[in-house]
Amino acid sequence: MTDDSRAILARVEAEERELVLPPFDISDAWVLGSRLRDDALVRELPIVIGITLGEARVFHTALPGSSADNDGWLDRKTRVAKRFGRSSYGVGLSFRAKGRDFDTDARLDTSLYAAHGGVFPITVLGVGMVGTVGVSGLPQAEDHALVVEHLRAWLDGLAGENS
Repeated sequence: MTDDSRAILARVEAEERELVLPPFDISDAWVLGSRLRDDALVRELPIVIGITLGEARVFHTALPGSSADNDGWLDRKTRVAKRFGRSSYGVGLSFRAKGRDFDTDARLDTSLYAAHGGVFPITVLGVGMVGTVGVSGLPQAEDHALVVEHLRAWLDGLAGENS
């Protein structure tokens, strides 16, 4: 593993610890998803966006330039985040850090699971993981970064409301 790879993994692990939310419900999912969609439209990003709470998909949208393949990737990355309780990017990076390949070493069906960046757990303080928020359509590091950017903005907005 290179120094750059170690640094990326450390950053992603820090993001997973940092981005813990206060209570988050279906109304919050709509607002977060809508903000992601509006931003992606302005940037002309060819992505799909999905948010789950429990096993329910509570927000989904596809933007111009995206395809059904992006939906498939989103579903596979969401399963990874739910199964491992962390970001799909972090899972893939962790396997590589140990010299392992997720597709073979996880012993999971690769038609159902993909440890590529883009899906992040929705973790609620004092509760744990309650869902996921994810995008698919960009290179995996960019998918991950977009979700992190919006989760940070969500937390910053809540902090602003409480000051």
